[in-house]
Amino acid sequence: MDMMQVANELVAGCREGREQENLSRLYADDAVSVEAADMGNGRETKGIEGIRGKHEWFASQYEEVSSDVSDPMPHGDDRFAVIFDMQMKNRETGEMEPMKDIGIYTVKDGKIVREEFFYPVG
Repeated sequence: MDMMQVANELVAGCREGREQENLSRLYADDAVSVEAADMGNGRETKGIEGIRGKHEWFASQYEEVSSDVSDPMPHGDDRFAVIFDMQMKNRETGEMEPMKDIGIYTVKDGKIVREEFFYPVG
């Protein structure tokens, strides 16, 4: 897949609830994921299994109530950005939490090799 095919599939998967399936299809085995803030395990996660674990942890903490995922915005032929605007319910407290972040993805050889998330912290 070229970068835009990867980008479009990532967005479609997020909109259709296929994020876990897309991890295996779209990410390189040695992909790196970087958060804006340390959630208790450092900001950087290396490897597809670590990224899969991040997704599982997030799903255990939050229930998605609604979400809006932008179309991918390309930057050259190896990077794209996506804006995520979500309403999440904290599973422990029941509180609704709005979450908005920007994901920047780097693609090499048809796979995502790096993702970086930008969002308000503190």
